[in-house]
Amino acid sequence: MDQIQKNRISIQVSLSGYSFRILQDGRESVSGWMAPGSVFTSPEFQRRYDAVDISLFTPKCTLVPEAFFNPASARDMLSEVVPLRSGDAVSFVSVPEFGAVLLYSNSVDESLSRVLSQTVLLTSGESVPVYPELYYILKGLPQCPEYNRILASYKDGYLHLAVAQGKTLQLANVYRAADFTTAEYFLFLALKTLQLNPEVSAINWRTPLSSEEEMSLYRYFKTVEVL
Repeated sequence: MDQIQKNRISIQVSLSGYSFRILQDGRESVSGWMAPGSVFTSPEFQRRYDAVDISLFTPKCTLVPEAFFNPASARDMLSEVVPLRSGDAVSFVSVPEFGAVLLYSNSVDESLSRVLSQTVLLTSGESVPVYPELYYILKGLPQCPEYNRILASYKDGYLHLAVAQGKTLQLANVYRAADFTTAEYFLFLALKTLQLNPEVSAINWRTPLSSEEEMSLYRYFKTVEVL
């Protein structure tokens, strides 16, 4: 395989397909959303990278404070928040930026994320784990420039959302939303509950927005950015 130095690939995977973003020598390229079958013909996945991020749009996740986390109880803690099947594997990952642990299950009846994890390797030849989309939203919050930090993704009927004020995390959740209008409802409900004014806030997205979706958000928010 080819080796490319000083570069990163970030891949998002859902039930309906995938997208990727490559940063190489200061230049960025974005694939757009692609059908699952094209993964086997993408030359970008035949290279090795200095950094690889793979996120899966799983709704089966919840965030708990480090002080209340017990690894032995991870499954029980997650099952109190989301429905789990008997065969669903449960994992966890630390989010030290907010003193918390993210509990999650990637068992959402897809195999693409596992294929990509085994195919898209680091320059060392090692594979990387697949983490929930919410994990990368939480990791991306500190890079949002405003005091009110709002970062979201929407795909396959779920809104993934995290909100912070300064360095303080206020909310991290996944909402079932059949369409973008419903996703907006949950978004505004969350901000109202937190007493945050959208008119003085910027909202950032990790997934693409249609022109109609972007225009709709601009009616309420100071700025709308797709990262």
